[in-house]
Amino acid sequence: MDLPVMPPVKPMLAKSVAKIPPGMQYEAKWDGFRAIVHRDGDEVVIGSRTGKPLTRYFPELVAALRANLPGRCVVDGEIVIAHGGRLDFDRLTERIHPAESRVRKLAEKTPASFVAFDLLALDDTALLDAPLAERRAALADALRHAREPVHIAPATTDAALAHEWFERYEGAGLDGVIAKPLDLPYRPDARLMYKIKHERTADVVVAGYRFHKSGPVVGSLLLGLYDDGGDLQHVGVCAAFPMRRRAELVAELEPLRLVDASDHPWARWSDETAHASARLPGAPSRWSGKKDLSWVALRPERVLEVAYDHMEGDRFRHTAQFRRWRPDRTPGSCRYAQLEEPVRYDLSEVLAPPPPG
Repeated sequence: MDLPVMPPVKPMLAKSVAKIPPGMQYEAKWDGFRAIVHRDGDEVVIGSRTGKPLTRYFPELVAALRANLPGRCVVDGEIVIAHGGRLDFDRLTERIHPAESRVRKLAEKTPASFVAFDLLALDDTALLDAPLAERRAALADALRHAREPVHIAPATTDAALAHEWFERYEGAGLDGVIAKPLDLPYRPDARLMYKIKHERTADVVVAGYRFHKSGPVVGSLLLGLYDDGGDLQHVGVCAAFPMRRRAELVAELEPLRLVDASDHPWARWSDETAHASARLPGAPSRWSGKKDLSWVALRPERVLEVAYDHMEGDRFRHTAQFRRWRPDRTPGSCRYAQLEEPVRYDLSEVLAPPPPG
């Protein structure tokens, strides 16, 4: 492979802001695997956000990228899997599997797509120093004949339309809007773009905690919600605390600590077969490796208000943010019914090419 921008390349990143800023290019924020694709003839390398190769996990995309990208190019984008008209991150994570046979089976059963949103090099020309507006025009031209499963991410400079996308596209599994200055060069691993994500709040039950990797202080609180059957399901964690607060939480939660956790709703967390029928902390994961997933069980009596961006099935997609204790709420009132459901929106409409003219 001989390209003007060689792998590995870490992608340019975005920092969180509360509102959509004016005067920029706007795109949907895709909920998938960020990927930078290098193609030189038949050679295709798909690099992850950290620069590690993803190529072997998406064999169907290698063929599609050869068929749809220019012969020599470097493209920034997102690998996604659609299911039921919306993005499905869980099915995407299943692809990171050590067995090639399993990967190929999933490639046929739940094929991935690639959504391109930036062009870093074309033929013998590096475009890292070109402004975004110029790179976007070159991308649109280079991929003008691309067909599914390779797409160009919709983009606009109309802030009003960006606000509309922010509200509508969540129903297709997208989790916000990215704003990019039009004169922005491409700077790998630098947070020079802006991301605006949805934020909602929910009252949840604190049913346990894990220790911090640095020692005997709280690393994360384990959160639960009651389902329609009255079972407490593990929905995620709350983890961002100053170190002093982590120590305080150990003492604060000590009266709820269970010496014998056999009656705890998540007592079977270490039994792998139990995870098939319920959401429990400590579920086996290809991401956790040898990480210690043990936790301290608490009587599920305290209620906490957290902020979250969106749900992935029946759990918080990302780490929830601590807002306040809710002594006025009872644990039994913390149910899934309180969660706001976005209006459904078909992903195919997001990726549909704009009308001619």
